[in-house]
Amino acid sequence: MTDHGDTAPAARKNAHLDATAKRIIEQLQQDGRRSYAAIGKAVGLSEAAVRQRVQRLLEAGVVQVVGVTDPMMLGFSRQAMIAVRSNGDLTAVADAISELEGVDYVVVTAGSFDILVEVVAADDEQLLQLLSSIRAVPTVTGTETFLYLRLHKQTYAWGTR
Repeated sequence: MTDHGDTAPAARKNAHLDATAKRIIEQLQQDGRRSYAAIGKAVGLSEAAVRQRVQRLLEAGVVQVVGVTDPMMLGFSRQAMIAVRSNGDLTAVADAISELEGVDYVVVTAGSFDILVEVVAADDEQLLQLLSSIRAVPTVTGTETFLYLRLHKQTYAWGTR
């Protein structure tokens, strides 16, 4: 499960989720391919009821079921986090960076950097092009690149609290 969708942060609102919806989400976080029948058995609903609830969660943007891949296994030899500083409207900068091909994750932050950008590139040349494109965004004043050497943990099962 990931929430790397195109929903603009301003449009996101906390959805009211009952205990059953939360349990369904937790089931999907454990295995996004789990059948509706198996989820129903775990949460005490029929397969049809689970199907309807999952569909509503998808339509509301609460969940997104995707296949998470390892970029290195798919021929992308460079993955990096690029920290960005800007002296302008951060929403406009984040929107502009989000449109760049190869950019997978953009978050406005608090701290010494204004925006963090995760990128995946086929090679050093493509990474350099991405970095140049980010630096060319108006009001970007600086960047720092953190090249990924090895992925140790990646999980999306933080529950529903």
